[in-house]
Amino acid sequence: MPVLPGAEPYRRDGGTEVGVLLCHGFTGSPQSLRPWAEHHAAHGLTVSLPLLPGHGTRWEDMQLTGWQDWYAEVDRALHALRERCTRVFVAGLSMGGALALRLAARHGDAVAGAVVVNPANKVHGLSAYALPVARHLVRTTKGIASDIALEGAAELGYDRVPLHAAHSLRTYFRLLDRELPQVTQPLLLLRSAQDHVVPAADSARVLGRVSSTDVTEVVLEQSYHVATLDHDADRIFEESLAFIGRLAPSVGKHGKEGTAAVG
Repeated sequence: MPVLPGAEPYRRDGGTEVGVLLCHGFTGSPQSLRPWAEHHAAHGLTVSLPLLPGHGTRWEDMQLTGWQDWYAEVDRALHALRERCTRVFVAGLSMGGALALRLAARHGDAVAGAVVVNPANKVHGLSAYALPVARHLVRTTKGIASDIALEGAAELGYDRVPLHAAHSLRTYFRLLDRELPQVTQPLLLLRSAQDHVVPAADSARVLGRVSSTDVTEVVLEQSYHVATLDHDADRIFEESLAFIGRLAPSVGKHGKEGTAAVG
């Protein structure tokens, strides 16, 4: 199936010192993180924003995929960045944040730091317990895209959630929760004060489970779930760049990746 206009993966090669891998959310697409990716690319960083399997086309395609497919895609992207860049950071929105956290947990020192926005940690409600059976009886439920406070902004995502994929996501969250103590890297977590998709309890759970000692939490007062397209988008980009700049000496105080002087 052809990729929906705007849902294409994004890749820009900048300097060889710092790379950033961005992971989009469940039923979403790179469109939700494209401004973030372009912001970091404009500051000279190498940026990779892959399209997860089953996403960005039609929900029927997602019905045939699961968490192993989504994680494998970001894992491949991480390896590609590691071949080019000295330091690699992982970042993501919602489920993308959960994918980024597992990359950090499993790759250790190969990941220099993680930035997560409204990271998802659990499928909530009674529906979560019904998924193992319901997915065999009902194919989809109502979509979760475009939880955005900013008038006129919209997320390019599916209007239906395939229950087979939702069940796989639930399995992934339970797996990740056991692995969160393996996350030791510096962590920047940004969460919206009002989120209609992922409750604040998920961010609290992440912060309580990771082993990172360098942790910063930022509350986004003006945005809903898809904060990367919302009122606080610029703050996310600036906080993320400052976080990377603090940990990567080659990124100057203005965010541009510098080049070493040759004497």
